[in-house]
Amino acid sequence: MTLPRHKLGRSGLEISGVGLGAWAIGGGDWEFGWGPQDDSDSVAAIRHAAELGVNWIDTAPTYGLGHSEEVVGRALKEITPDERPLVFTKCGHIWEGEARQAELRRILRPETLRQEVESSLRRLGIERIDLCQIHHPPEKGSAPLEESWAEMAKLVAEGKVRAIGVSNFDVGLLERCQAIRRVDSLQVPFSLIRRGSADLISWCASREIGIMIYGPMQAGLLTDRFSAERVKTLAEGDWRRRNRYFLPPRLEQNLALRDALRPVAQRHGVSVAAVAVAWTLVWPGITGAIVGARSPEQIDGWIAAASLRLNQTDLDEIAQALERTGAGDGPTRPPLPSAL
Repeated sequence: MTLPRHKLGRSGLEISGVGLGAWAIGGGDWEFGWGPQDDSDSVAAIRHAAELGVNWIDTAPTYGLGHSEEVVGRALKEITPDERPLVFTKCGHIWEGEARQAELRRILRPETLRQEVESSLRRLGIERIDLCQIHHPPEKGSAPLEESWAEMAKLVAEGKVRAIGVSNFDVGLLERCQAIRRVDSLQVPFSLIRRGSADLISWCASREIGIMIYGPMQAGLLTDRFSAERVKTLAEGDWRRRNRYFLPPRLEQNLALRDALRPVAQRHGVSVAAVAVAWTLVWPGITGAIVGARSPEQIDGWIAAASLRLNQTDLDEIAQALERTGAGDGPTRPPLPSAL
């Protein structure tokens, strides 16, 4: 099965409109874990995504402190070469030994970036990373960003990495990187609830920087089955228990928005989750959405977003719901008419 694909900036990569996010499959027992996760379910989810035409996976060493990459590597061994998805991972987060709950350090020294890439290649079981992204801006006292980005460019020249990008960077940081070597992609949070990156997305689009957005279902809030009662049953180590979007009064506003998406979903014969993801893909400049899943069934719930085309009536109805519920912040509708 194939899905529509789009050019990721000037990287030479073409990606399906939805990619599989591997954050949750890192499991629990670390600062931003999602609670216990069955690795067999994770492998099955990755294989199922590939079968449905999802041609990229987004992971990171951070997720489970290496475990997500190991699981992705295990799944890749079970997928034929012609179906193997592109592998996107990250660098720039350092953890200290066995202190799994300790705060991650944002270190971008050239030597540590290189060590991280080597470790990722080993865990993933591949010879080259298709896209390596700096996970967050460096903390104070780290190496100058220009030195870090120059090292990333060297990794491309050496063939260890095919393309390089950044995550959670602002315009100022992007410009500093661009002066050294072009930025192939930017990864930012964006959803019906977190809409604050709209201007940054537009800026990147005008410079042919590919955009991948994460959190389009807002960590599960914008799915059919989520509820206030569900929050109470989340695993003790699930980061969502302390996240502001899962706490009153935002929780009630966000669930009211989710409920307002049901008529749109019913008209198209898809899930609420598919509508939420498809809404992000309407925005000009967004190349693909990173969508998480912990089982094949969850993928079936949102895969329709890759081909779902929301019309003007849908967008008007969603904008009205955003204004009525007061959920989230940022513009309530994509730029028109170029978005349609």
